Amino acid sequence: MSRALFRSGMWLAFYAVILWAWWVMFSMSRDMDLDWIGRPGAMGQAMAAMDPRMDMYMPMAEFGPLFWMWAIMMAAMMLPTLVPTLRSYDDLIRSANGTRAGWLGVLAGYFIVWVGFAAFIAGVQLALLFGGFVDMLGIAKSHWVAGGLLIVVGAFQFTRAKEVCHGVCHAPMTYFLSHWKTGFAGGVRMGLGLGAFCVGCCWGFMALGFVGGVMSLLWMGLATLFMVLEKLPQIGHAVTRPMGFILIAGGIALLIYPFAHGG
Repeated sequence: MSRALFRSGMWLAFYAVILWAWWVMFSMSRDMDLDWIGRPGAMGQAMAAMDPRMDMYMPMAEFGPLFWMWAIMMAAMMLPTLVPTLRSYDDLIRSANGTRAGWLGVLAGYFIVWVGFAAFIAGVQLALLFGGFVDMLGIAKSHWVAGGLLIVVGAFQFTRAKEVCHGVCHAPMTYFLSHWKTGFAGGVRMGLGLGAFCVGCCWGFMALGFVGGVMSLLWMGLATLFMVLEKLPQIGHAVTRPMGFILIAGGIALLIYPFAHGG
């Protein structure tokens, strides 16, 4: 009974972290005067128009606040996609020599990789901001940048790299059986490997935040939903390439829209 309660407590804590992360992102979005789609109000528009080189403190032009924002965003968006993987490890606790410490290790290793990616993409956002490609809200200033990014991410859905990385994320039990390590340290090692494949599979959907704004709750929700569906054993392989077609079509439409309307 105590083991069952401990297991339930771990899962409840896991879901509580996800809910907390979404609440933080919601609060940050409101503080930046954005609606749920990511459209700025008057204050948000003024913030978007700021020059990042101005001699004043601007959190969205500083690495520390940006890294914090992306790290919380990783928790909100990527932890839900880890549920099938943690459930697979749960099965190995009952049928093999998996442990709760190993379960926590897998979670820790996975999150370490995504926090590392948060640091990387925060640096990318700063480079794009100071390069004049995105505004202070992380929204692409040019339809060429936004459309091109949609096409690149859509095309990636058809690559061998996507196929390999998605194959691991889609079948975590196979990964566990071929890379099995015991204990917390072993769980961390497996979590690091799974996290690396997950970044390889899903990096594009993180980058798409620059199309409509990295603080768009709509983008965050839709991207999270798709990444969860992509990792479900029953339908994961069936949604990857159709999404590639949708993204490429969206990118092409975004590129030709200004010309079709005299822009």
